[in-house]
This record gives sequence, structure tokens and C-alpha cells, in this order.
Amino acid sequence: MVHHPPQRQKTTALWWGIIAVIHFSSSLASSFVIQPRIWEYKNRHEIGYEVAHSISSRQSTATVITNQTTMDSNMASNFCEEMNRETAVTTKESGTATSVLSKTSDDITPILLLNGFGVGSFHQHRLIPRLLETNSEDVPNQQYRRTIYCVDYLGQGRSWPKDCQDGRSVSEQGLQYSAETWIDQIVTFIEQVILTEQTSNKVHLVGNSVGGHLAAYIAARRPDLVESICLLNPTPVWGLNLPGWSGTLPAPIVPKAIGRFLFDRIRDLKTIEQFLEQTYSRREAFTEELMHQIRGCTLGNGGHAAFASILWSPPLKVTPDSTLKENFQECLSQVPCDVLLVFGKDDPWCKPAFAKKMLQALDQREPHHVHRYIEIENAGHCPNHEAPQAVAHVIRTWIASSNRSKDHLTLVDVGNNGQIIFQEDWGETSISERSVHDINLGMMDRLATTFI
Repeated sequence: MVHHPPQRQKTTALWWGIIAVIHFSSSLASSFVIQPRIWEYKNRHEIGYEVAHSISSRQSTATVITNQTTMDSNMASNFCEEMNRETAVTTKESGTATSVLSKTSDDITPILLLNGFGVGSFHQHRLIPRLLETNSEDVPNQQYRRTIYCVDYLGQGRSWPKDCQDGRSVSEQGLQYSAETWIDQIVTFIEQVILTEQTSNKVHLVGNSVGGHLAAYIAARRPDLVESICLLNPTPVWGLNLPGWSGTLPAPIVPKAIGRFLFDRIRDLKTIEQFLEQTYSRREAFTEELMHQIRGCTLGNGGHAAFASILWSPPLKVTPDSTLKENFQECLSQVPCDVLLVFGKDDPWCKPAFAKKMLQALDQREPHHVHRYIEIENAGHCPNHEAPQAVAHVIRTWIASSNRSKDHLTLVDVGNNGQIIFQEDWGETSISERSVHDINLGMMDRLATTFI
């Protein structure tokens, strides 16, 4: 079941199915759509997600259409302005906002963006318009339409059990906020939402941090659903598996108290700012608005219980019922699709040193499975947000080709000194393609990668 989110209930109840579109005046610029929705998962949870479409501006200017009601032009204009403020991404080009109902009917494989921890789909709003650009040399067909989905994990962003009561409600009973739960949620989302709306039978997965971690396991377990994966600074570990509790709600007294204590401190605005300062290469690349958006994700009634459950939940295994001790590298060695690793070089947590181990694991696969590695200068843990132009350029080129081998597909032209430079509002970034032999490990890198 798909319906609009509860936020702005009065407006969305009246104007079900309206999509905010940014339509640019330039004949080469592309229009795009971002529509927030809610999907009911297991009849117990409301999952927030967004759908984005590209529409070539060579087509006629968008008009106002609804699928369940009608409205006059003033109503449509007011609604579109509201949706534009809340969900549409702005770019440097000036443009006018209109509204249109859109349904995808092409067979272009959709993209599913998987977030990092503690954020919602809003963290993809810089990347989405760049991925949907149609005036780029890596997108030769100006009339193509790509669909992008973003989904918030249960217990993150806009995805929560119905009637949350901090682990005490009926919808929270027996719930474990684990990576295993998130994988089941994402796989079910692909099957019940994405593939029912698309003619393609697979998706491209693009995951940042824990999103990259989840993407790899989904590809290993369900190759029938995944065309390729792009991992942006993927975390090599997830799930502490602390003793004394499985993470299944309701939480015992001690884990619940610990979770509450830690959660209340990490959601403080000053703490959020400190975390972002560590993970971003430049302070100018994140805004106070982002800090408030992240804090906003923590203000519901289920956050304390969710955080405690996350802390105590176990790590993933390629085969869920396996008794063997596994790690992320073993998962990567079993991924049967093309894999693109993209690392912000200045990430203090998921360093390029970990990319070396990941590339070594990917080398163990059959030769026809392609893997490539791109490094981004002046970007940290969240290149999708800090270097959206660079990330989008690589991803667009990657997914546009059916043969992604280095001999066939050029991701970075060696004629430009082996790098491409991009100018963001907060500074310059550049990309270069590297091999496993190009990644040099210092003493601390060797120690860190030995134990993870």
C-alpha cells in the first residue's frame, strides 16, 4: 500500500498524487521530480521513501494533473510552492516550479539510493538532480527518463512503526532494528514497490556508509534483483552484538537505560556538528539546515528503543542461518554483479585503506565480474553529499554501460592527468581511478585493517 506521508497532513490529504517538478528554462537543462511517499511494511510500519524522475525540458512545459482530484491554478501553485520548499532540490540555474503526475513506462533500470546512518532521504537531495541530468556527455539520449528511489530504514528518517511508544507499542513488539531487518525491508521494497512500478526486473544499488554495507549483502543474497552496486565509503562492519540481549524489543532495563543515555547525547546539535566536522572534508560543505534535519529524525517516540536495539543487534552473514564467522570481505567475494567502489579520500573512518581489502576480496571472484575503484580528493565519508557532481558523473557513466570493464569503459580520462575536476559551491573536488596496488598503507592503516 502506497500513500503520502503524514507530514503536512491537511495538504497531502487534499492533493494526493501531486508531484513537484522543477522545470528549467534552458533547452538543454533537465526537469526533475521528487515525490515523498509512504509504504506500509508488514502492515505494522510506515516506511518513508521518495521517488525522483527526470524529464527532458525539450518536452512541453509541465501542467498540473492529479489522479484523484482537481484543483484550480491558484491551489496548484500554492501546493507546488509548498512541495518545492519541502522536497525539491535547488540548483544554480533559475527555474519555475510546476506540478505533474508522472508514471514511468520505460525499461531503464532504476536506481535505489541507500542512506548512511542517522539521516533520511534528504541527504540524497544534492545527488539526485546531478544523477538526473540529461545534458551530459555520458548521457547521449536527451529524451531518456531515469527513476531514482530513496528509502529510509526502519527506525531512521521517516520510517517508523505505527503508534511508536518507545518500544512498548504492539507494532514494536518483537521488532529488532538490525541490519537483517533492514535488508528484509529493502528487498521487500524492491519487490513490492520498485519492480511493480517499473518494467525493469532489477535495480542499481548505490549505498553510502551502512547503505553500502547493506547493498553488498543484498547483491550477494538476491542477485536476481541487482544489476550493479556502487559503494560510497561503505562501512566494513555493522552490528556490535553486545552481550545480554538480542536487540529484540522490548528492551531490558539496562540496555534501554544505556541506549537512552547515549542517544540523548548524540542527538544534541553540538554533537551532530562535531560528527559532521569529522566526516566532511570541508566545514562549508554542510549546513545548519542539515544539522536540524538530522536532529529532526530523532524527535519521534521510538528513538530511544531503536538506538538501543541497533547497539545490541548482531552483524550480517551472507547466509542468514550460517554458524560461521564472516566479515564484509567474504560477502564481497560472493557478490555476482559488477561493483564500483567510490571513496572520499579524507574519510577518517572508512579510509581508502579499507578499499584495498575490499578490492582484494573482489579479486577472488570470477574474472567476468567487473570491479573498479574511484578516489575523490577533498571529500570525506559522505561523497554523495559533499561531492555530488563527482559522484554523479561516475555513477551515470557506470550504469549507462553494459560492459563496465576498464578496457571498454572510461570512467576518468587519462588525458586529463588521470583526473577530472569539479567545482562545488564549497570548493573543488577531483576524481581519479586507482588500482589495488596504488593504495599505500601506513602503520596505523595496517593495524586498523588487520582487526576489521
